[in-house]
Amino acid sequence: MNSAAPTPGRLVAYGCLALSMSLVGGYVALSKPLVAAFPVLLLAWLRFGIAALAMPHWLKRTPDEPPMTAHTRWLVFLESFLGNFLFSICMLFGVSLTSAVSAGVIMASIPACVAVASWLFLRERITVRIGLAIACAALGIGLLALSPAHASATPSASPASMPWLGNLLVFCAVLCETAYAVIGKSLTGRLGPKRIASLINLWGFVLSMPFGIWFALQFDFTAVRFGTWALLVAYALAASIWTVWLWMTGLRNVPAAQAGVFAVLLPVSAALVGVLVLGESLSSTQLLAFVIALVGVVLATWPGRRR
Repeated sequence: MNSAAPTPGRLVAYGCLALSMSLVGGYVALSKPLVAAFPVLLLAWLRFGIAALAMPHWLKRTPDEPPMTAHTRWLVFLESFLGNFLFSICMLFGVSLTSAVSAGVIMASIPACVAVASWLFLRERITVRIGLAIACAALGIGLLALSPAHASATPSASPASMPWLGNLLVFCAVLCETAYAVIGKSLTGRLGPKRIASLINLWGFVLSMPFGIWFALQFDFTAVRFGTWALLVAYALAASIWTVWLWMTGLRNVPAAQAGVFAVLLPVSAALVGVLVLGESLSSTQLLAFVIALVGVVLATWPGRRR
């Protein structure tokens, strides 16, 4: 029995998955000024529209890519509706109605939900090591969410908010993220990562258009500062292009259940952005949570054994 070292392709896939979830956590943390400046549904429409302008050349089918079947078109629509459009709406509205503590605890269930869904729908086998990695992810982010420093990340939360509705919406976002991982795994065998990213973003733009136009007709765009516009462009490029392309590229070589463990980096990176960019403090409990969460990633990516 020899230790099977991961192939270069597998290592690149791990890097793509880790960077994708880290970027998601970063732009979620930095989206607070955007949510304060724009209505959520208008923000979603602007995000999809800006990204659509940046990648029309990705819509073209490559010579080695087979024509899309009706089933593939349906999967693309579901990937956009559940994992792109609905996830953004549920997460943005949910975080605005509940505390960061509750949202962090609920997001800790993403790796477990992805593992269960990949077992049910993709027939992937959940090994003991992947199961332990999922447990580490949940424990690490649970500690992170329950730490006092994390609880103070939203000092301006309104006492009139509805935490039960916010928690429900955040959990809906978790289910959407689960569908995003599982459907994305199916799509990577049919379409290239760039085409997947451009198609689901185009669907997101179409789905959000009625709400976006309605809010745009009533919104004073002249009141938005230049810095906010710059942040919006960066948010759109990261959310609709970079993170999607990186995630789909990684999924081509990694099982969905194993890839789901990398979702642990979403709240971890959000917390790090809070510390490094927003000036929040880092407690010993948070440091322990980071270590446990990263142990889970190591377990998920450690080379297996072969004959």
